[in-house]
Amino acid sequence: MTSHTPITVVLAHFDDLFAGGLRKLIESDPSLLVVASDVEHGRIGVVLRAHRPDVAILDIDALGKLAEVRELCASHPATRLLLLGHDPAAAECAQALAFGASACLGGDTQSRDVINAIHLASRGLQLIPHARASSGTPVTRGVSLLTRREAEVLPLLQQGRSNAQIALALGVGVETVRTHARNVYRKLGVRTRRELAVPLAL
Repeated sequence: MTSHTPITVVLAHFDDLFAGGLRKLIESDPSLLVVASDVEHGRIGVVLRAHRPDVAILDIDALGKLAEVRELCASHPATRLLLLGHDPAAAECAQALAFGASACLGGDTQSRDVINAIHLASRGLQLIPHARASSGTPVTRGVSLLTRREAEVLPLLQQGRSNAQIALALGVGVETVRTHARNVYRKLGVRTRRELAVPLAL
């Protein structure tokens, strides 16, 4: 019988209670191997470079800006990022996915779904949780994943580039860029490029 190489996982720092349960959950799956845990956010890049894990699980609430997801994905293409947060907004999750995250899950995600997300992420697949109503917060309906091309258009829109500049950069027609831009706006629930701008960390 062929032995399978385990999926290697790095766990960022989460609060003690959550982190303990998360590590136990992952270790309960024999096909997963935690190679580093309780990693402070500022050391994530160093640890990913040292261990080159298949999946890294990060605290979305610890990110100074969502653009960090894009930077980490670009610097560590072999590692898939899975983001966990207490109650991330649907638009926030969609944008994180557009920047390259494989999944964006809330604190109420069931154990089996976390395990499934790790396995899917290790295979290069993306998923997003269903929007739900909580504490009177309106649910953003119709948020869906950005396509690969829309994900390429998004950072250029955020930089305030014109449709013509984006078309030139991506080697497509201006009308194609307009279509992608409309889809990005609709999926992220915004109306203008200004609303898409990623705020700088203070």
